[in-house]
Amino acid sequence: MTANDVRQVAITETLNRKPVETDEILPLSDMWACDVFGLAAMEEALSKNAFKAMKRTVQTGEPLDPATADVVAAAMKDWAMRKGAKFFSHVFYPLTNITAEKHDGFIITNSDGHAITEFTGSLLIKGEPDGSSFPNGSLRMTSAARGYTAWDPTSPAYIKNTKNGATLMIPSVFMSWTGESLDKKIPLLRSNAAMDRAARKVLSLMGETDIAPLNSSCGAEQEYFLVDKNFAAARPDLLLAGRTLFGAPPAKGQEFDDHYFGAIPDRVQVFMQDFEDQLYRLGIPAKTHHNEVAPAQFEVAPYFEAANVAADHQQLMMTIMKATALEHGFVCLLHEKPFAGINGSGKHVNWSVGNSTQGNLLDPGSSPAENLHFLVFCGAVIRGIHLFGPLLRAVIATASNDHRLGANEAPPAIMSVYLGDQLEAVFNDIKDGKVSVTSDGGIMDLGLSQILPFTRDPGDRNRTSPFAFTGNRFEFRAVGSSQSVSGPLVAMNTILADSLEWMAGRLETELGSGKELPEAVATILQEVMQEHGNAVFGGDGYSSEWHELAVKERGLRNLPTSAEALPVFTEQPVIDLFASTGVLSPLELNSRYEVYAEQYVNSISVEAKLVIELAKTVIYPAALAYLKELGSNYEVAAKFGVDLDTSTASTIAAEAKALLASVVELEAELGKHDFDSVAAHLEHCAKTLRTLMDEARVHADALEREVADSAWPLPKYREMLFIR
Repeated sequence: MTANDVRQVAITETLNRKPVETDEILPLSDMWACDVFGLAAMEEALSKNAFKAMKRTVQTGEPLDPATADVVAAAMKDWAMRKGAKFFSHVFYPLTNITAEKHDGFIITNSDGHAITEFTGSLLIKGEPDGSSFPNGSLRMTSAARGYTAWDPTSPAYIKNTKNGATLMIPSVFMSWTGESLDKKIPLLRSNAAMDRAARKVLSLMGETDIAPLNSSCGAEQEYFLVDKNFAAARPDLLLAGRTLFGAPPAKGQEFDDHYFGAIPDRVQVFMQDFEDQLYRLGIPAKTHHNEVAPAQFEVAPYFEAANVAADHQQLMMTIMKATALEHGFVCLLHEKPFAGINGSGKHVNWSVGNSTQGNLLDPGSSPAENLHFLVFCGAVIRGIHLFGPLLRAVIATASNDHRLGANEAPPAIMSVYLGDQLEAVFNDIKDGKVSVTSDGGIMDLGLSQILPFTRDPGDRNRTSPFAFTGNRFEFRAVGSSQSVSGPLVAMNTILADSLEWMAGRLETELGSGKELPEAVATILQEVMQEHGNAVFGGDGYSSEWHELAVKERGLRNLPTSAEALPVFTEQPVIDLFASTGVLSPLELNSRYEVYAEQYVNSISVEAKLVIELAKTVIYPAALAYLKELGSNYEVAAKFGVDLDTSTASTIAAEAKALLASVVELEAELGKHDFDSVAAHLEHCAKTLRTLMDEARVHADALEREVADSAWPLPKYREMLFIR
């Protein structure tokens, strides 16, 4: 079977594929969190004292004593075995953006050869995977490989069901034998603790006496593409790189805006229902799903949760999404830009902070100009974004996200804050020392009797801002679809913790000078806006005018590529930020720089190898074969005295020659490894390899437009995007 035959078979089989038959749909009340060992399940399974201890740990972070851990372990094992589990696993989140699992059986044998089940508190609390086999930035080596996983009781255990059985999954942290974090969960927990400490100081100085533990919250909108697995199997670039390295644009793309919020295709609807039923069983509150802007692109958005649990659920969601897609004959693409020329995918992280006593501290209420709690916390965010905007760019820096940032579906790489008209006016009045008057958005009345009037929001929505206030939270829109949300959450929590510590110090000084609280807050916020207000921008973030204004007049940094953004991790203010808050030691922070830099280099290298391989062994031979066919046609025509136009053959020959020349140059550059520094290697990947890959693509895509459709070997965009 030729390569083109594979493509034709893929088209036929995809056209004939029917939606998968799924099990009977249960009511939400019957399935919600039924596979989760959460507080409801614990209350039934544990003694009153053990349950109260666990509840305090979950809700306030209070330490759990080993005796209670033994009781919880026994109850957890019995609960899991009733659900068919024979194995348990500490599930953890290494520096790879994916989830890791190490499965162990409940089974042990005794002296008379019989098998019994056992699961003690010590097994629940600690596991021991290899610390050197995961990315670790030189923290671990083969000769010093010990690593530990440790149970995180604040994130509930759950049952993972597959066709091969059930496994008890225990969310855990992952560390080296010497105590350094090797994962994404430990820094997230530390950052939340740092934010809690700093926020309590501020609230105490503002006169609050009853202050419950503060937590950050997260609701992440997950965008993704679905491509039939027949097409994906015939595209080595999709399988190994997650994106199409070649592909001419189809005659129709997304220009009609007819896919966004359109009717969901039947196969996709069945997939979504199956996928979300599994989420509901695991207590993951999937709230919204719909068609996204690009053809074959979709979105699922959960309701917000505590950041630590939301991060775990986000990882689990991506795992389930990919596995369920395969069962329905799809491949789920989480790459930020799997198809050139149409929108890519992001993961907008909606973030806020609050507690049970003061509520959501980023909710302005009906009178934001008079809401001192909100003004202080919002001011702290503004200060943090101005000081550490480059850090926010660094934590979303990946080879895949570079393709998306700055395009018409994603914000630019310059980090700014959008507040909306109402709040921007409030903070500008504070900056100018004026008394601000809160205005609302008025009433929306269309003059149609059948359409009820409603209150309009006080500000519009700015989709070009990387960090936008959206009513009672900030939306970090620059996060990539394939990323863990933990990194962005760590950065946001840590930046806020630093600003709140600064706020607490300034409040102490101003209140100590005899000022009343409102005057003290006004003084501090005026200082914030005068020194850091340059980060506030409500205009078009895509415009060239903003890019020039931001850099030249406001002093903001533009870091368009990961090669420019990742070295921010090595800058002294960032090192000091993480060290002073206790979130990451200098050693741990440097390890992340090394890991993320290596991942960037590896991603570009894999893509470059694929470009070379596909160009040489698939596209170039297809062009030559078609040239040979054209030559035969010209000869036959000449025998009958017909003079055919040979311009197509000339174009194909020229593009094939240029393609081969570009990949030869790419191959030579890919072989270079003698770089003075990590930063130099990153720049070589960004400026040289990426440029040569793009050049090769230009010639390959030109060939796709000239070679006969019947002779083209790779599934085309029109097939992958529009046949479902």
